[in-house]
Amino acid sequence: MNQSTIKIDVLLDPNKIPEQINWIASDSTANMVQKAKAMSVAFWDGTDKTALRIDLWTKDMMVDEMADFYYQVLMGMADTFKRATQQQEMSDDMKKFAKEFFEKFRAIQLKEQK
Repeated sequence: MNQSTIKIDVLLDPNKIPEQINWIASDSTANMVQKAKAMSVAFWDGTDKTALRIDLWTKDMMVDEMADFYYQVLMGMADTFKRATQQQEMSDDMKKFAKEFFEKFRAIQLKEQK
């Protein structure tokens, strides 16, 4: 049996707000530390039937980047759901929501810029 390790290091400021997120994976083709402005990790606790989540973002993560990040995460979750369940219609519904979410965000941003 193979084992893969993902290491995440979070550099915090004195107020414990993330300043930098670095990660490396043992099975990655990139053999050097990768930087990230945000991360979202979820684990499923089968005993309690609950999702355990870690969501972090750095001080320099811009609001528009957060919207892009969430859009891409939602689209990825829709693809994963389809692969796991073969529920194409549900996956399509999730993607439709993600697109509407992002379009609404962009409309709000344009309105605020005026």
